[in-house]
Amino acid sequence: MSRPPLEVADLIHTAGTAFIERNRQWIRWPHIKVLRAIARCRSAALGGHIDECSRCGQRATISYNSCRNRHCPKCQTGARERWLEARRRELLTSPYVHVVFTLPPQLASLALQNKKVIYGLLLRASAETLLEVARNPRHLGAEIGFFSVLHTWNQKLGLHPHVHCVVPAGGLSLDHTHWIRSRAHFFLPIPVLRRLFRGKFVAGLKSAFQHSQLHFSGNLALLAQPKIFASWLRPLFRKDWVVYSKPPFGGPEYVLQYLGRYTHRVAISNHRLISFADGQVTFRWRDSAHNNEQKLMTLSLDEFLRRFLLHLLPKGFVRIRNFGFLANRRRAMLLPLCFEVLGLLPPPQTQPGASLDNPSRYLRLCPHCGAPMVIVERLTAAQIQLRSPPLLVTAAA
Repeated sequence: MSRPPLEVADLIHTAGTAFIERNRQWIRWPHIKVLRAIARCRSAALGGHIDECSRCGQRATISYNSCRNRHCPKCQTGARERWLEARRRELLTSPYVHVVFTLPPQLASLALQNKKVIYGLLLRASAETLLEVARNPRHLGAEIGFFSVLHTWNQKLGLHPHVHCVVPAGGLSLDHTHWIRSRAHFFLPIPVLRRLFRGKFVAGLKSAFQHSQLHFSGNLALLAQPKIFASWLRPLFRKDWVVYSKPPFGGPEYVLQYLGRYTHRVAISNHRLISFADGQVTFRWRDSAHNNEQKLMTLSLDEFLRRFLLHLLPKGFVRIRNFGFLANRRRAMLLPLCFEVLGLLPPPQTQPGASLDNPSRYLRLCPHCGAPMVIVERLTAAQIQLRSPPLLVTAAA
């Protein structure tokens, strides 16, 4: 894919420190850290390296290092490819189902003040809902395993917390002796998923409140009082929560491509940016309410960056998680069993020394012979500056 003409880094460069000064009332050090990382990404400020072809010896020019910040639009390709390659060994020859759990908009402001608690509860409640309904003999009667990916945005960069779950359309029987397939065009009943998800999330929210895990400030400060918090929660039970499920689709290779659309995403990619003029940013968005029609939206630079920064995740928060027979503690025992009952060969084990710890070996190929390029020299920012040609100074007449 060609480099886009406009990047989020360009907007941050333009905003400069003036944006931070204008927004001192809400901006914090984590916001500043992300802005600085994106602005310096793939520039001489982070140092660089020189690649050499492992076959023909052709050397490339200096490549500037990436910031590797998980909110940077330019740093996700490598991480996504490594994650997908690891998942390739875990995919089963079964159709897969895409299920989405979404929080009501009334909870968005609470989520913004309690990201770690609310987002963690969203991932946990949605996973427990799928596992519990799937184990019920009235619905599937099986143990399932799946990936969950947290997204916090909508196409307009508004706060819209939701979880994408990609699940095999079936599961391991409760006695672990055979594979139970779901019906061809149906996985689990949506009304049941909605009710159980709502109940589990609200119960978890009440528990978090009782254990003083929630923070309230600004227009939510009154919710710190138990009676007001209880009355605020009550209307959440008067409406259906949004749970969406597509019919079963594809097999392992298709699922890999499908997963690539949802994992390691950031709030907006550089390729959606259209223009920046007169302090206004124009970007492309997809209107799902009107047949996914492509539309344009224009925001002021400050508003665009404010919305972008809404989606920063807490430090150390894991937004891609595995559950069921893919959970870290159960995968080693149950995943080979799934392959066995499906009549498949067990997934190949990674050979020592063949790991993907060095992504540069796999993500860049020689333009002359197509062989992998490997890093042969690393350079600091100071070393790059010393290698740069001196500026020519025109003598005064």
